[in-house]
Amino acid sequence: MVTENKMYENVIWPYRLLGNLLLLGGIWALTLGVITIRHNLVGKQIDSLISEIYSKTATIGWGLDDITLEGRDKTTKEDVLRVIDLKRGDNILEIDLRKICDNVQALPWVKKAVVSRRYFPNVIHISIVEKTIKSIWQYQNEFYPIDEDGNIIETEYVPERNLLLIVGDGAPEHFNQLLNVVEKDSELFSRLKAANYISNRRWDLIFDDIENGVTVKMPEEDFDVAWKKLVKLDKTRGILKRKLTFIDLRLKNKVIVRLNTSDDDTK
Repeated sequence: MVTENKMYENVIWPYRLLGNLLLLGGIWALTLGVITIRHNLVGKQIDSLISEIYSKTATIGWGLDDITLEGRDKTTKEDVLRVIDLKRGDNILEIDLRKICDNVQALPWVKKAVVSRRYFPNVIHISIVEKTIKSIWQYQNEFYPIDEDGNIIETEYVPERNLLLIVGDGAPEHFNQLLNVVEKDSELFSRLKAANYISNRRWDLIFDDIENGVTVKMPEEDFDVAWKKLVKLDKTRGILKRKLTFIDLRLKNKVIVRLNTSDDDTK
């Protein structure tokens, strides 16, 4: 029995030793990992190595040769160069394309930007899609361009052509709903000069002339139905060509018109 126990011990001790060594190695690895994470030793070494690689490769053919811009009109070249903050000789491999794209898209006139690398020569190419102005919003004696999504373009702007003027609190936020309906009839839409958002709930539409044109009072609900009625009345009876001050479509079963100019409740 004693002999058998000694034989068993002689067989098992190498495995016990291996197990202890593995356990000890695991403890050391865990300890080293905690120290490394705490002091970010690996991260610092990797960052240092990457910086060294970028520095060396920039001098052996990977330096930035040029920057090209495509699609800009109202966006100035100076504004683009300012936000991308690049210069000739920068390592083209080190340039963060996503950051550049985000910075360019933050410019007031830019709707979308695509940034790419091109090699030999080493070029950063920036393609821009600019916002389209659909109207001008008048608010507190100031005028703001409104894009196709109904958003204010936060920049100074001098209108280059006749644009639809929208007026009133909340007008930009509800502009797309208006546009989706009135653009369906291009002939009548071309005569629409101004749209006044009344009491933050409905529209007054002014046709042909902002000061002396016909004002059409639209209902708070079923705007599209009232618009179709207006289109039909103008095509069949030429109602907008008559000498009227306003046309009231707020009542479903009635059309009220006024021939002479006078004050009227706009609510």
